[in-house]
Amino acid sequence: MLNAAWLETFATLCDVGHFTRAAAALNMTQPGVSQHVKKLEAQLGQPLLTRDGKSFLLTPAGESLLAIARRRRAEESALRGELQHDDPSCGEVSVACSGSLALLLYPRFMELMATAPDLSILLEAMPQPRVLEGVLAGRFDLGIVDHSPTHARLEGESVGEDELCLLLPAERAVPASFAQLDALGFIAHPDGFAYADELLGANFPDAHPGADRLRQRSFINQIGQIPEPVLRGLGYTILPRSGLDAHPGRDRLRVMPLPVPIRHALWLIQRRNRSLPARTRRLRAEIAEVLAAL
Repeated sequence: MLNAAWLETFATLCDVGHFTRAAAALNMTQPGVSQHVKKLEAQLGQPLLTRDGKSFLLTPAGESLLAIARRRRAEESALRGELQHDDPSCGEVSVACSGSLALLLYPRFMELMATAPDLSILLEAMPQPRVLEGVLAGRFDLGIVDHSPTHARLEGESVGEDELCLLLPAERAVPASFAQLDALGFIAHPDGFAYADELLGANFPDAHPGADRLRQRSFINQIGQIPEPVLRGLGYTILPRSGLDAHPGRDRLRVMPLPVPIRHALWLIQRRNRSLPARTRRLRAEIAEVLAAL
């Protein structure tokens, strides 16, 4: 690899065209400038310049090296400019979370991108273990999970809670017993069985037989479609509040009041000690604001 200091000395020498003036510009001695050039020639195995009286001419190898030196200067200058101008409206940010949270957050993300044409937000919905793995591996800048991360290379901040909601059609009377609820039929989904055991087990401890024994009316794995059969009166389902708030038909759904609420903590996670660029800090603040309102 070419020595950066030698390369800059050579480029400066070519810019001013004189060893003495190059030494003054670099705050070096003239022999020091000559030494850097000789070291480059030794490293490349070719002469870089030929003397012409008090001036010099570049060899073909010298011309090629000068082009490289000037490109490196331009790249370094561009990098310094980017570092000094950390624009919150430019660049890419990647986020991973559950499907219900993705439905809630993405409209806000689209609003941000509409006002910032150079901002790209990549959002992926996935199970929590994959969220943790993705943030740890650096595939995602931010992730949202329901517990404080325990891995040594992750850190998190508690930003709110997401309550489990038992959803009924708004026009339907609230069932008076578990038997009446079970008669409606459960609209199941991939997370629904675990949600049912949590929420129904806490509120109907003597009647709930376990999610695998509920009267299942339907199953769907598309998060945005889960409330649809409930809206049509085909059964009930259980979703986090984020999934309800994100659904366009939420005004036609009823949350059944229950004596024992179940709330999942929401933690916004990232790689530990990572210095976040302005765009990621901006999105992090937006996410925290949305989740705090749940």
